[in-house]
Amino acid sequence: MHEFANNEYHTPPDMPRDWLDRLGGNGRLFFHLRFASIIIRARRVVARGRYDLAAWTATSYAIFKLIERSGGRFHISGLDYLRTTPGPVVIVSNHMSSLENGVTICLAAPIKPLSFVIKESLIRYPIFGPVMRARDPIPVTRTNPREDFQTVLNRGAEMLQAGKSVVVYPEGTRRSLFDAQEFNSLGVKLAKKAGVPVIPLAVKTDFWGNGEHMRDFGPIDRSKPIYMAFGEAVEAVGNGRTAHQSCLDFIGGKLASWGVPTSP
Repeated sequence: MHEFANNEYHTPPDMPRDWLDRLGGNGRLFFHLRFASIIIRARRVVARGRYDLAAWTATSYAIFKLIERSGGRFHISGLDYLRTTPGPVVIVSNHMSSLENGVTICLAAPIKPLSFVIKESLIRYPIFGPVMRARDPIPVTRTNPREDFQTVLNRGAEMLQAGKSVVVYPEGTRRSLFDAQEFNSLGVKLAKKAGVPVIPLAVKTDFWGNGEHMRDFGPIDRSKPIYMAFGEAVEAVGNGRTAHQSCLDFIGGKLASWGVPTSP
């Protein structure tokens, strides 16, 4: 299982693009064909009943390297916060594209086994569904907030108490800007119930755009660097407001420093 050994990772400036990607100019065909082939290979492992944490991490790392071979330039920081925080955690992240879904796994899972809160519709996708279901995510409908809230608190707390960290996207959908008013406190509430810390994760992943008809197969913008930054763990105590504000401050501050529009 590949693990990033240092606190930071930056794609080497001389990292070459795959010649097939260069042949396609600035298009998306090479990237999405290779991405689909990675998922198809993962489905074969799922069908054999062997899609464990190591296999899931290998799929994620293959996506990571595909992004680099397609002109993506990563700037990752804060991995030591995962290493130095004992036990499971709730990772709360802003949500910008498909990229963080695929890449967060290979960054965090070798340090802390994890699962995701995801839209229920994703586990029914003909391409991705079997792979997502194989790793026991926490599905939410996004149509019944009260029911979703209880699902996340109950299933999430069970996972955390069993030693598995949980990734939550409090915005609920992908956004190109950061609006603190749309970033709910569900992750902090889950952490408080389970008695575990919260680690914020700020991402700028608009390298991989959202498609008009199929969101996961959007345009690729090689001019946009990819930023992913983990923050210091925060204890969810009291009413949780201090922890929630700390996450907002970290994520909003990072995004602003990367040029992402933010609203207080």
